[in-house]
Formats: sequence, C-alpha cells, structure tokens
Amino acid sequence: MPPTSRSLRRALAVASVAPLLALSAACSSWPAPPSPERADIATTPSSLTTPSPETMSSPTSSGTTTTSQAGPTVLLDNLDIPWSIAALPDGSALVSERNTGKVHWLPKPGTGGSPTVVGTLPIHRTAGEGGLLGLAIPPDFDVDPVFYAYYTTESDNRVAAVPWRGDSIGKPTVILDGIPNGRNHNGGRIAFGPDGYLYVATGDSGTGSLSQSMDSLGGKILRITPDGKSAPGNPFGGSRIWSLGHRNVQGLAWDASKRMYASEFGANTWDELNVIQPGGNYGWPVVEGKAGNPDYVDPIAQWRPSEMSPSGLAIGPDGAAYLAALRGQSVWRVPLTAKGKAGEPQRFLEGKYGRIRDVHFANGRVWILTSNGSTDRLLSLPGADVGLR
Repeated sequence: MPPTSRSLRRALAVASVAPLLALSAACSSWPAPPSPERADIATTPSSLTTPSPETMSSPTSSGTTTTSQAGPTVLLDNLDIPWSIAALPDGSALVSERNTGKVHWLPKPGTGGSPTVVGTLPIHRTAGEGGLLGLAIPPDFDVDPVFYAYYTTESDNRVAAVPWRGDSIGKPTVILDGIPNGRNHNGGRIAFGPDGYLYVATGDSGTGSLSQSMDSLGGKILRITPDGKSAPGNPFGGSRIWSLGHRNVQGLAWDASKRMYASEFGANTWDELNVIQPGGNYGWPVVEGKAGNPDYVDPIAQWRPSEMSPSGLAIGPDGAAYLAALRGQSVWRVPLTAKGKAGEPQRFLEGKYGRIRDVHFANGRVWILTSNGSTDRLLSLPGADVGLR
C-alpha cells in the first residue's frame, strides 16, 4: 500500500456534506470562443469542423451516453473550461471545471446512469488561469475513497484531500497551501507517481525569479506525502521540491519504466517536453528550450508556442507521449525510446475541436477535454484519431 496518513484518512472519513448539485449532460452549440490565457490566446479558426451526426453520438435524453466505437462520442457537454480528467478504479471518472469549481462524475461509458455534478470546491475565481485545476486519484482509493484537488483561493494555490461519497463529495481538507497564485502561470497538474507519492506541478505566477528560489513553491514540481509533508527521498532534504526552474508545468506522466515526463509552457520561444530528474534545474527564467547549458536540463522535444502551448500529458498504451495543445489546437504524439529519448513528433486533430486541455486513454479510446469557452466537451475518440498504435 502506498504511503498514507491514517489520521488524515480517519478525519476525512467522518466528514460529511450533502450533495451539492446534480446536472445531466445536454447537447449545446459548438464550438464556443476561446478563453484568454497568457500568450496561448488563439481565435477559433473558421475552418474548425465538427464531425457529422453519422459519426458523433451525443448524450441521450436520459443523460446516458452511447458507446459507438465508429467515431467520436460526446461524454460530457456544456462544460465551462474543464481542466482535468481523473479515472476512478471502477471505470467512471471525475472531471474538474476551472471556472466554476464544479466536480463532474461520469459513469463508465456503456453502463448506463447519468453524468452529474457531485460537488463544488471553494475556489476564488478571477480573470486569468486560476480556479479548480488538477484532480488526482491515489492508488489506495478503493480502501480509502479520497481524491485530491488543486485549486486557487484569494491568497494562494493549494492542494486538498476530498472525501468521495459515491454520489457526492465531502468537505475538503487542505494538505498544502502557500503555492503562489497569479492571473497567469498557476500550474495545477497533480498526479500520483508509481512510488505512491503525490506530485504537484506549480507555475511561477508571473514572477520568473520564483522558479529559481528554494524558498518558494512556485515554478517547481513538488513531491509530497498524502498528508502534504515532504516525501522521503526528496533531493533537497526536508524540502517538498523535486525539481525547479519551471515556468508553468501543466502535464505529468510516467512511462512503463517509471520515468517521469512533464509538459511545460515556454514564453515566446519554446514550449517543452521534459524528462524530470530529481533535483534537476530546468532553467527558467535563465533559459528557454534547448540551451546546451550544463547547469540546466534540456527538454527532449520543443515546439513554437503557436504550434503547442501544452497542457495535459499522457503516456499512451503504445508507450508514446501524447500532449494536449491549447494554442496549437491539436494532440501531439511523441514516440519515446527505451532510454526516454524523443522521436519525431506527429500532429493530430489540428483545428478540428479547437483548444485541447487534457488527454486520457481508456479501453483503446482517447478522451480529450476541449477548452474553448462555456460550452466545452469531454469527447471519446478512436485511438487511431491521435495516431495510437
């Protein structure tokens, strides 16, 4: 069993809260105008196409979704900047909504049931990139049904443990606060690694010097226990910091060899895919992209921001890295070697669904979250649509 805090779990187990909201998914117009975010702002292209009714299925009047494998399937609709997909052990999933703080529950496709809003987290939402961001499911969820959420408050970004009631969420318990917040660069991706510890991607909140400061949690990847303490074996003694010199990491993933990868927004020159080394310094704000400077770790792949602006990251069943592109309005597939080197990137879905926030694989299908406005969708596509092999 992965590391855990039993006292925290007991406290969460007795917390209770009534279900907050219920919402059936419904169809809407498509697509919506994009949401402004840092330098990745892009207008929706006039060539943006929607699959024909013959190839895309939608939520039924009962709120359930069809399971056709022939083409795209709408799993959730009418979302207001969804941010993260978190799969539960039973095949259902949670989806965070950045602008509202809502947590959506999606039943396992094909099993019936209605998608619902199971609760709302206490975010402070202003203009910019803050709000309810990443969700993460611990490996012992079946034993202790608690998930983790990263969200913005008026004073900071923080991580909370949230009890799962099956049809609602309980009161969140904050395990880590004091992460710098700002209009832009709030980071927000969280994920449990193969070692059972929680990894937290933070941004520099618009102040680049924080990324090189060991006194700040901003511009870092953190590694913590489920109760928020520094995880054993961290590279800087009792610090929560795992790596530094990041501008705005929004994707975390591991390959079959337990090698860690992160996708990162650059400024005006290069966006990055990095292999994360414990204690590694990734150079921001001194360098951006491949600098060849021995003091900093170079990315294994890089893109111009107009082509990428990466958010979610997944390692596919074929061992390749898949990056969700916002400004680039695509999913990029990057072949990976056994030593973690990158092959030639391939671009898929360019302009077809607009901005893409997150990517997730389930049963040979690929799920994508769009990020165009208040009528966003969670879509299930054939894996071949993104080059899955």
